[in-house]
Amino acid sequence: MKILHGCTPHLPMGPVRRYGEVGDVQSTSEKKPAKVLVVDDNEANRLLAQSTLEDEGYTVFLAERGADCLEIFKREAPDCVLLDIRMPGMDGFAVCEQLRAMPHGADTPVLFLTALRDVDTFDRALQVGGDDFLTKPVRPTELVVRVQSALTLRRLRGEVREHYDLQKRQRDDLLRLQLQKERLMAFVVHDLKNPVNSMDLHAQLLLRDKGLSADARDSAAQIRNEAQKLTRMIVNLLDLAKADEGQLQPQRKDVELRPLVDSIIADLALTAKNRKVTLTAAVETDRIHADPDLLRRTLTNLVENAIRYAPEGTSVSITAKRDGKEVVVRIADAGSGLPPDMRERVFDPFVQVEHGEETVGRSGRGLGLTFCKRAIDAHGGRIWIEDAAPGAVFCVSLHDGD
Repeated sequence: MKILHGCTPHLPMGPVRRYGEVGDVQSTSEKKPAKVLVVDDNEANRLLAQSTLEDEGYTVFLAERGADCLEIFKREAPDCVLLDIRMPGMDGFAVCEQLRAMPHGADTPVLFLTALRDVDTFDRALQVGGDDFLTKPVRPTELVVRVQSALTLRRLRGEVREHYDLQKRQRDDLLRLQLQKERLMAFVVHDLKNPVNSMDLHAQLLLRDKGLSADARDSAAQIRNEAQKLTRMIVNLLDLAKADEGQLQPQRKDVELRPLVDSIIADLALTAKNRKVTLTAAVETDRIHADPDLLRRTLTNLVENAIRYAPEGTSVSITAKRDGKEVVVRIADAGSGLPPDMRERVFDPFVQVEHGEETVGRSGRGLGLTFCKRAIDAHGGRIWIEDAAPGAVFCVSLHDGD
């Protein structure tokens, strides 16, 4: 898939119509293809936008700098402008302000393209008269949809101006709210790391005190266990944000699988003990080529999730086998399992599964299984669920060949 360089947007996308179908917008004077002016100092971005839009039947003009944009706009009177923000000399904001003062510039849609995904940039784009705000990398499908929408809205403006303004305000408010939510989550996650690490450190110091009573030692061990859970949740949140931006890149190495599984079992031994669940392992392959940290946290999340839903007195098993060039790891519990129609949805954020009279929050506080899916996808692998009859088997398959 072709993608313009930068940061991934998180905005809803609709189906793409081929140019010429009902609802497409053409130049208002004659039935000619709509003209789009693409302004970006990055040649690769310009050419990709040109090929994408020309494939849809648009006439495309290219400009590298702000001054070129103004000259082409005066000469060609395009129907829509895609305008990069960061350019040498005159930036996109200054260009937009000058466009708005030119003949026909007031009602020409201006779609800002930028790698700066923050509230201040968004607010500034609205101030200078931007009609839309796309963060890079802009996928070709989204680019076409947003240009079509901008041209359609331009035509409708004169007919239903009041309704258009209301829709635009609502859309802008929703996008601004989304950006604020992302900023807040980033602040909260980063601010949580230090106190949680401090809790873990102090718990370790208590456990080294040979004079500590057995009850106090158990309490310190429990504090450390819960602090480690919080740390995993925090790091998972950070990696989910990276995955949403297309920046979760596994650093693959040869990982010794048996020691990794033994270490995970040791880390979760107290959690399993508290739930009266036994952990077992049968690892039949020596190694796997994967990101050690992402693989460890994925398997830890899956084992912890299995412990949470395993009935008292049962076991959670971890098996690993090689199947050709694939290594398949299975984590099985004897819990209530998952209905077939929910085995894909359970990897979505904050999903809770209605299973008979019981609500099973198999998403692990909302994001644990979501992280697992993104981490395995980043490896180019697969994650799925099988029926253990009773219980559920979470399966991970990673390619391990040349």
